Amino acid sequence: MAELANCPKCDSIFVKNQFRDICQECWKEEEKAYETVYQFIRKRENRTAKMMEVVEATGVEEKLIIKFIKTGRLKLAQFPNLGYPCEKCGTSIREGKLCGSCAGDLRKDLQQFTAEEERRKEAVQREKQGTYFAVNDNTRF
Repeated sequence: MAELANCPKCDSIFVKNQFRDICQECWKEEEKAYETVYQFIRKRENRTAKMMEVVEATGVEEKLIIKFIKTGRLKLAQFPNLGYPCEKCGTSIREGKLCGSCAGDLRKDLQQFTAEEERRKEAVQREKQGTYFAVNDNTRF
């Protein structure tokens, strides 16, 4: 559902919807920037350009080029040297949100946490089984 919002780039009020998160004017600027980047990397001699080369040649911010990649407007299969940073360590990656190393670390930490939780549950269970309650019915003196 559409709602009023302030554009994160220029702070003007616009109707936000599921397709655009910026105002019409900023969207037009992004479209021009996309065309500039696409026209540059589409040339055969520029297909192997690295991110900084594209930024320098086109004048488009790296952050905006990364947005084009993440939204699927630029297909990395066609451009072997382009990538975007891992969200944890900043290493250049071509898919997902984490590089292989960070994903492996996260998996290892999760397995370790799961094992610790399992050990804790077993210890609580053993403690319950080892506890005996006796009722003293000798109320006579």
